[in-house]
Amino acid sequence: QVTLVEFGGGLVQAGGSLRLSCGASGLSFSNYIMGWFRQAPGTEREFVAAINYNGGATDYRDSVKGRFTISRDNAKNSVALQMNNLKPEDTAVYYCAGQGVGWTNPRANYVYWGRGTQVTVSS
Repeated sequence: QVTLVEFGGGLVQAGGSLRLSCGASGLSFSNYIMGWFRQAPGTEREFVAAINYNGGATDYRDSVKGRFTISRDNAKNSVALQMNNLKPEDTAVYYCAGQGVGWTNPRANYVYWGRGTQVTVSS
């Protein structure tokens, strides 16, 4: 059984930082592309960032480029999202996800999902 568990959400003031972590079990972690998604109330879930198998390639949505950094540690079966200069519009539930299809479309084909962690940015 595949399990993804997110940690590190919370309340932060605008301009502050948070680091989200996600631990994975039940899958061959290094064979999966890992991503972070988010969903704000009343909106569709949206892609945030993705990282390829060995961390050599990353992809970000435009609104977080230069502020967020995704990384992974295959030895620890974990993926992280460092979020700096947070803005109120970053407020959402953040989800960790994994897909084994490939890097052709790093923003799609995710089959494994965590339960999410709340990030709230106050103005």
